[in-house]
Amino acid sequence: MVIGYDLWQRKFGGDPNIIGTKVRISRRDTPPTIIGVMPAGVRFLPSPATAQEPNYNVNALVDFWMPMAGNPERMKAPFWDVVGHLRDGATLDEARAELQVIAARQAKADPDFDRMTPQLQALTDNFNEDARHILLPLFGAAALVLLIACGNVAALLLVRGLQRQDEYAVRTALGVRRVVLFRQVSMESLLLALLGGALGVTLAIGIVRMFKIIAGTAIPRLDAVTTVWPVLISGFAVAIIGAIVAGLLPALRASRLDAMAIIKSAGPKSSAGRGERRLLRAVTIGQTALTLALLMGAGLLLRTTSNLARVDSGYNTGQILNMTVTSVQGDWNAFHTRALQSVSAIPGVEGAAFAWGVPLTGNNWPGTFEFEGQPPVARANDAASLPVRSVTPGYFNILRMAITEGRDFRDSDTRDASAVAIVNRALADRYFPGTSAIGKKVWRFGGRQQPPTEIIGVVANSRTGDLTRPPEPEIYLSLWQAGAFSKDLVVRTSADPRAVMADVQRTLRSVDPTVAVENVKTLDQVRADSVATRTFAAQLLVGFSIVASILSLVGVYGVLSLSVASRRREIAVRSAIGAQGNHIRKLVFADAFRLIAGGVVAGVLVATILSRALATFLFGVESTDVATLITVGVMFAVVALLACWVPTQRASRIDPLEALRSE
Repeated sequence: MVIGYDLWQRKFGGDPNIIGTKVRISRRDTPPTIIGVMPAGVRFLPSPATAQEPNYNVNALVDFWMPMAGNPERMKAPFWDVVGHLRDGATLDEARAELQVIAARQAKADPDFDRMTPQLQALTDNFNEDARHILLPLFGAAALVLLIACGNVAALLLVRGLQRQDEYAVRTALGVRRVVLFRQVSMESLLLALLGGALGVTLAIGIVRMFKIIAGTAIPRLDAVTTVWPVLISGFAVAIIGAIVAGLLPALRASRLDAMAIIKSAGPKSSAGRGERRLLRAVTIGQTALTLALLMGAGLLLRTTSNLARVDSGYNTGQILNMTVTSVQGDWNAFHTRALQSVSAIPGVEGAAFAWGVPLTGNNWPGTFEFEGQPPVARANDAASLPVRSVTPGYFNILRMAITEGRDFRDSDTRDASAVAIVNRALADRYFPGTSAIGKKVWRFGGRQQPPTEIIGVVANSRTGDLTRPPEPEIYLSLWQAGAFSKDLVVRTSADPRAVMADVQRTLRSVDPTVAVENVKTLDQVRADSVATRTFAAQLLVGFSIVASILSLVGVYGVLSLSVASRRREIAVRSAIGAQGNHIRKLVFADAFRLIAGGVVAGVLVATILSRALATFLFGVESTDVATLITVGVMFAVVALLACWVPTQRASRIDPLEALRSE
């Protein structure tokens, strides 16, 4: 065997003379010899979908490697992975074409390979496939927040330029070149970018740590994520580019001012023409549209989380403790029998059962089957491939899974008795339509030349693999007939299952001091982990939406305030000729309403398009859900109109005499 660096340090103290040492290991009669030590940090793991052990952990380092010794016939099964290294200069397409030629040649020599199509994928893509599905949409959400922030910076710089246009005009009249003004305004925006980027880099270090805590198991290998310099520099560069782009328009405007016209003008120094106001309105509408897209995404994921919490899984996860139990020596049957008896006797425990394939853990055997009443298959690979679970008697009662026909497993269903199985309703309806499945024969793992297995019960459908997928056909075997090395112990308690965690582990070790007990969780925690990706995405999108909403509301407030300041003379004249305060408020409020309505309409279109990127995360709701769209649109519009209260009140309090005198 070759051992991992971490195991070498943890169990062997980094012994430099470890090569040649024999190690006793479970499931092997002959102790293997250590022939090498791998470098630190190696994570050469299969994808989670191919994991077959209950204690499989995609985030774990590899402890050891051993030579694969498989039955040649079993090696034809479709769940094996082959890893290769491309020649220098070779592409995936070339390798894929070559594999197809090899597969076609193999099919001529072995009919089992007929119609087999090899799949080829870069190893990095395979490792990151699950993470990419969540990270790319979240990256897009972060980019939308950046665009909204850039819009705010551009609006603020433009307003600042309006306030300083007299200064720019005087400097131009005194001989300052326009390129100098352009450089000055650009440098101001660059300075803002440098300060903001420095603050962002500082925040990023802490935020990444916070994300790692929040995400938990949502993103594979998240523990290896760090704020390395290339990422920080890239983020810093994006901030600078964004600020420069945001400051480009104000800089161009400052360099193109008509100095004489401004000097002759007697208007207020903070005034803005229709062109500037129109531009600011367009920026604000764009911010509102992008914010609604984020709010739509957050709303859809929150509805998904709510739907998943209410979905009928077909089993009860409350008050159940789950842990992986592995007996590494002694009599297998004796340990498991005594363990169930001892754990069931613990005060507060209502029942206990061992199981391979506990719901939502991702574990089951991939098995091939033929069924009575169905024509024999021509090739082994044509047999039905189904998930196989193996449980002890009482398992279905512990999970409150109803047996609708037949009976449960019994302690007498041992290896010496006839092989029996329990199937779910989906399997019974598919392979035995219009008749009872009880008593029907099933041939597994080798075709009809093997002894048949009799179906003795039908259990109600349940979402054991994924809460978001409808029940699929599956088959249960008796653990006493189809034993598993590593398996889970499920314990139903009368109160909080966490109260008996220590007692259960202590009892197991009293039965066998060498037993390995891992992954101790409640089944509610297992259920939460199964939807962790969607929960994490919802939490981040809610956070992004809050930030974006604040920025957009600031933009709406700023544009409306500038509009009031620009129309100060108009409002004063209206007041002087008899307009009441409520008339002025209606005038300004109507302006705000048009601004917000334009943003909401644009946001509906943008949200409808961008929300499709979340389609793979949604459950029980469409990406174009009208109810969610209307809800977030109305909520944002109401809050935005409330943000217009201060500018509206300020407009109604303008003193016409003072305003006209300043003109």
